[in-house]
Amino acid sequence: MTAAHRVRESAAETINFRLSKGKKALIDEAARVLGQKRTEFMLETLSAKAAEVLADRTRFPLDSRQLTAFNRLLDEPIDDKAIRMLLRKAPWER
Repeated sequence: MTAAHRVRESAAETINFRLSKGKKALIDEAARVLGQKRTEFMLETLSAKAAEVLADRTRFPLDSRQLTAFNRLLDEPIDDKAIRMLLRKAPWER
């Protein structure tokens, strides 16, 4: 994430963990190379990995048979119940 895209949040939570001297040295060296403090480097790296993991949970690979079935469903007309549901405001929008 570039500095222009960073969102400032107040730090209100703490995470503590132990690691080997070797892993700490590796993290420190990577942070140094990027001109970051250890905490900044770790937060950005962990946040990026977390986003990647969650993005993988929103993509589902399909084989050609499954894709054909999925596309068939998408091409079907939407029933009245589904249209009403889509037009209704979400509870947090009311």
